[in-house]
Amino acid sequence: MSEAVVSPGVVSPAVMSPVPIGRAAIGALGVLALALGALQSVVEPALPLLQRELGVGPAEGALIGNTLLVTGAVITPVVGKLGDRYGGKRVLVRLMAVVSAGGLLACLAPNLPVLLLGQVLQGAMVGALPLSFILVRKHLPAGASQVAIGLVVALFTGGGMVGMLFAGPLAEGLSWHWMFALPTIAIIATTSAVARLMPHDPPVRPDSGIDWPGVVLLSGTLLAFMLAVVTVTGDGGLPPFAVGALVVAVAVLATGWVAVERRAASPMVDLRMLAIPAMWRACVLTLVVTTAFGMVVFLLPQLFGAPADGYGFGAGTTDIGLLLLPGAVAGAVSDSVGGVAARRFGPRAVIVAGAAVTAVTMIALASLHTEAWQLVLAKVLTAFAAGVGTTALLAGTATAVEAGDTGIATGLLVVTRVIGVALGAQSGGAILAAGTDPMTGRPAESAFTTGFVVAGLVAAMSLLVVRITGKEARA
Repeated sequence: MSEAVVSPGVVSPAVMSPVPIGRAAIGALGVLALALGALQSVVEPALPLLQRELGVGPAEGALIGNTLLVTGAVITPVVGKLGDRYGGKRVLVRLMAVVSAGGLLACLAPNLPVLLLGQVLQGAMVGALPLSFILVRKHLPAGASQVAIGLVVALFTGGGMVGMLFAGPLAEGLSWHWMFALPTIAIIATTSAVARLMPHDPPVRPDSGIDWPGVVLLSGTLLAFMLAVVTVTGDGGLPPFAVGALVVAVAVLATGWVAVERRAASPMVDLRMLAIPAMWRACVLTLVVTTAFGMVVFLLPQLFGAPADGYGFGAGTTDIGLLLLPGAVAGAVSDSVGGVAARRFGPRAVIVAGAAVTAVTMIALASLHTEAWQLVLAKVLTAFAAGVGTTALLAGTATAVEAGDTGIATGLLVVTRVIGVALGAQSGGAILAAGTDPMTGRPAESAFTTGFVVAGLVAAMSLLVVRITGKEARA
């Protein structure tokens, strides 16, 4: 572990005695994680219903979930730095105010633009995890803090399962507004409990300030990139010159970010770390794997919800949530298995196995999707394969970089993972939009077949990446 930088008059958390906290404070953090996980997951099973209620197509439906993912990717490294600098509790309470505002806005949204704005604010919830880790590490001994961190992560994942289960009954029994309202109410209540029960943690004030120009430029690059993706894959979109302008904007912002980071005294991201082979290979593989999985995440609920008088199953929101639940459980289990597999077999072997499973599963699904159990099994296999693979890459990268770069290195992989899922979901929406019958407004069965084949081919690309990078490493 790198040494803490201590300014005069500031106590280093590395040397201070932890302030004891009770089970009630840890419990409040855990329940908050549960509520956040539920709010994050309600959209996936309800996508077909939201598209019908809001009168939008598959491409716009994919945007609903992607907006939250992209905001989370942008905000997570920023709030981590702010938590170290100003105190985890202080930043967490303010961050939850933003998330709560987003949840309230979503539950009152009359149309797609307002719902998207609510999703933008809700995306800040991803930053709650590193802030929670800061709190338990400062207030608990090493062994106890590891248990508490595991509890928070487990409850966040469990909240995702809860959200999938209650989204349908709420949306169908009351209205889709309530599936945003109830988790938001729980977040407001548990944030109040955390504010009362959790002691204040002393901030760390390093000699150098936060690299705000780097933060702004990286955020702008990610947002412009996603806007370009949505525009290109959407059904309508902007004129070609506008798309070209977005592409140029991404290039300019990215170039500016690199230039700023190279000159910054304390850069947000040390670019030398990105040149480490283990780092850039992990980023490329994570992007490919999660892009394939993002297509699966979007396509399966759409097929479940397609009318039963054709090729679909006519499942309602509640049924879709139940059908997707086994895949969610498989994804949660894979997070713990991935680290163990990486230590025993190495990240490369785990990625090869996961990519092969995903590619074979999706190619098979292109011709075998007439029974619901076939789709459920496909989601379980691909969720487990993607989770194991990306977790193995995280574990392998964490040990390949300098100890002081572990946080930012794994943070960049998390950002890459989020972008990959968003890119895959948006691509799936574009494929369905392109195959939609103008008379019925429904995607043709051939569009789903094409989507499954493309997802399988994208997964197979990771095998090619492993082979190419393996040859370069041996050379």
